[in-house]
Amino acid sequence: MKRIAVMTSGGDCPGMNAAIRSVVRTALNYEIEVYGVEQGYSGLMENQFVKLESKCVANMIQRGGTFLRSARAPEFKEEEGQLKAMENLKNQGIEGLIIIGGDGSLAGAKVIHDKYNFPVIGVPGSIDNDIYGTDMSIGVDTALNTILWCIDTINDTASSHDRTFIIEVMGRDCGYLALMSAISGGAEAALIPEVPFKIENIINKIKERYEEGKTRSVIILAEGVGSANDFGKTFDMIGGFETRITVLGHIQRGGSPTHFDRILATRMGASAVDSLLNGESGVMTALQERKIELVPLGKVLNNKRKMDKKLLEIAEMLSK
Repeated sequence: MKRIAVMTSGGDCPGMNAAIRSVVRTALNYEIEVYGVEQGYSGLMENQFVKLESKCVANMIQRGGTFLRSARAPEFKEEEGQLKAMENLKNQGIEGLIIIGGDGSLAGAKVIHDKYNFPVIGVPGSIDNDIYGTDMSIGVDTALNTILWCIDTINDTASSHDRTFIIEVMGRDCGYLALMSAISGGAEAALIPEVPFKIENIINKIKERYEEGKTRSVIILAEGVGSANDFGKTFDMIGGFETRITVLGHIQRGGSPTHFDRILATRMGASAVDSLLNGESGVMTALQERKIELVPLGKVLNNKRKMDKKLLEIAEMLSK
């Protein structure tokens, strides 16, 4: 294998640049040429390839986002788009492809492997930590630290004014960010898609806290549960609380990656290159019990990550 390509796809996350850097420098160490695909699957179909040298990734490990950029590309779901992409890979002389992204990106990687028998390795990049088969995805730790900083900051003003704050975080189908930040941030409740709840019970819990003399309450809400603004109105009407809403939005996706994310991305990027050279394809790099392992893409995409019940128990116990 003399020439490979790397791309980022779907939503960006801190650590993607660190992963690209690792892919580039690991491949160059093996005297393999590396090309970056700009704009994800869209760039793959539009032939947006750029040669990457070691200097291209200098001072990239600390930068959030992805310098290769990313884009949604529904056209790749159609065979016409797929054929254009595969033709471009062939014309560029690319012999292996590394794709960094979430479930949608990995689904595209599986198509490239299964349907076109092209060597491809997936690297999990998603702040939601919703990808099956890996303990952590690139970007999760940084997002959690960003959320935690916001919780700590809001706690100060919440205590000063005896108010209830509802903080909406990302997590359409997975409540990992909400649950973990609620535990580490000392929140009174985490509302997540995986666990049904009654709003009346949450309101009664907050009332009990105020009756005990506690001066503030913070609730972390995963976006997949609903709108924080709607919940705030319900809290005001039923509970009679003075409620304030904070929607963190895309602030969670940005920022300089933490030490953990830089190391994780670096290990996964290097492993992806090694895996291609060892003849692997149709697999994803994964962190399992501190080791980098390979998981078949079919297994990743056909299974749903489950929330740790023990973490749910801890969150409930500590919020009392």
